[in-house]
Formats: sequence, structure tokens, C-alpha cells
Amino acid sequence: MSKLVSISQPAYLPWLGYFDRIAASDLHIVLDHVQLEKRSFTVRNKIRTPNGWNWLTVPVKTKGKGFDLPINQIEIQNEENWRKDHFQSIQNAYSKTAFYKEHSEFFDAFYFKEWHLLADLCQQQTEYLLGAFNINTPTLFSSSLNSQLFKDDLILDLCKKVECTTYISGPFGRDYLEEKKFVDAGIKIVYHDYSHPVYRQRWMPFEPNMSAIDLLFNCGPDSKKILSTTNLKEESMNVREG
Repeated sequence: MSKLVSISQPAYLPWLGYFDRIAASDLHIVLDHVQLEKRSFTVRNKIRTPNGWNWLTVPVKTKGKGFDLPINQIEIQNEENWRKDHFQSIQNAYSKTAFYKEHSEFFDAFYFKEWHLLADLCQQQTEYLLGAFNINTPTLFSSSLNSQLFKDDLILDLCKKVECTTYISGPFGRDYLEEKKFVDAGIKIVYHDYSHPVYRQRWMPFEPNMSAIDLLFNCGPDSKKILSTTNLKEESMNVREG
């Protein structure tokens, strides 16, 4: 039986492609034990505003330790009043959308809480959004799988540990995955080239690649149908076998 596995770093307010790849998987691995990259989507994403879009970025403590720590040990810089700023920005952008009120209780509590670890913040938010989009794919944390390898060797090792038969890579995997290693291990690679949907936003023209909350607040229960453009489980999928 095929087991389609995807692997992604944690993300703050992830975009639609993040959730579509998880939805297409039988298992998703949260890559939480690798180092945080500068300007990573683990700490930031975009929301739609009357003037286009704005970044929302979670400040983290990297001074002294730099970016040497794994993501699951990165602490949030709570000396800055970022939670109030992010909450107000989201309210200003979405409070008048059709479905904001249905989810406001979660976001009120989320931004009221003082978070200490970046990974915890990302995980609770992502879990909520997975539920809101009715995506039931089980998840594991890479930190629980005890792999000390790097780059594509790490990805391959994680796939082996969970008995993966098909690895769903992001499109940039073409730049660094050595496909022959996977083929020799009996693992196929599928590249997830997300076709971004167009849907109604509060302001026009349409801006793609916003946080997934943009779709959720604007389209509510139709969101899952709108975001899911990929069916990698069909026999017609484009599989790269080396």
C-alpha cells in the first residue's frame, strides 16, 4: 500500500500550498529539528490589506546564539508587543469578511496568550487551520525520529523511518534532491507544483500567496474545496523515477 509522505518546516500563518501538500499526503512530518533560516516562512507570512499586503513577522531570540539552534528550541522575543500588532492587523484586514467571526474566538485567545517557543506557536495555529480546512492527515515531528543527517540525506532518512513509498517534495526539491538515492531506496518522488486558486477577497485586484487565513475568513466552509487543487493519489500523477 502506498504511503505518500510530505515534509515541511513549521510555518507561521502558512499559505495555501502548505496545506494542499499536507492534504495530499498520508503522513506529514514537521521538520522541527533543523536550524531556522533567515527570512524564513517559519516566522512570517503575508495578509491582504486595502493597499496590497503586509508582512506579519514573529520576532525571535537569535542574538548570541545566532541561527544555530534547531527550530524547536527557538524562543520568541516577547519584549516586543508583536502579538497586539499582529492581532490588530488581522482584525483591521478581516473583521468585516464573511467568516471572520466564526474563527475570532480562537484568534482572540491565540494572540492573548504569551508564547515562549516558536515551534509551539506555529503548531497550535497550524493544527487549528488544519481542522478548519477539514484536513485530517496525521503528523509527526522530525525531532521524534532521531535523524542526525542533513539536506537530502535527512529527507531520505526520514522517509525510510516512516516506510514512505512516495515522497511529495516542494518544487524547490528539484534543486537539491539526488533522485537516484530515493529510487535505489524504493521511494518515488512527486513534485508538488501548486496551482494557486483565485477566490473572492475583500479588496481587488486579487493577491495570491497570502496566509491561508485570507481564504478561510473570506470563503469559510468552501475553503477546503477551493484550496485543494492537487490529487497526487491518482494514477495519472507525474512521478519522477530518475
